[in-house]
Amino acid sequence: MSAGGFKENMKVRWLPGACGRHASLLFVIAMIVLVTPTLRAVDPTVDGLKAKLSSATIGDRPKLCLQIAEKQMAETSKLYAASQDDQAQPALTDVVAYSELARDYAIQSNKHQKQTEIEVREITRKLNEILHTLGHEEQGPVKEALTRLQRVRDDLLAAMFKKGAK
Repeated sequence: MSAGGFKENMKVRWLPGACGRHASLLFVIAMIVLVTPTLRAVDPTVDGLKAKLSSATIGDRPKLCLQIAEKQMAETSKLYAASQDDQAQPALTDVVAYSELARDYAIQSNKHQKQTEIEVREITRKLNEILHTLGHEEQGPVKEALTRLQRVRDDLLAAMFKKGAK
């Protein structure tokens, strides 16, 4: 066998063999290592978000408040759907309180006002859907929440579109 034939034989055995399989395996392992922490961080708890809120910058606080409000809105929806109106009240209170905080931080920082208004509008729509499923006696807290959320939206719109700003 000549020296040139030996090199050709090694190239054929080296590339498609072990190196290709090892590279694929390393790539898969690297992707798992990179994606796993991201998956855990995707769904933080309400308590975790509340803890982050105090250390966040003023510009990041509207987003955190809205995340808390949205998570509590999902909880409120579940509880009202299960006819657990009394247990839904604290979550509903959080929805309104953190929506109001999001408004305050958005106006104060002059950031995320539009997105805050859009998300509060979505929360309002969901609460209206809940309102229509409740009996007249159970509608009071939801109506009050809707009134307060409408005020949040009005404040945000007034901050975004000031009269005489041109």
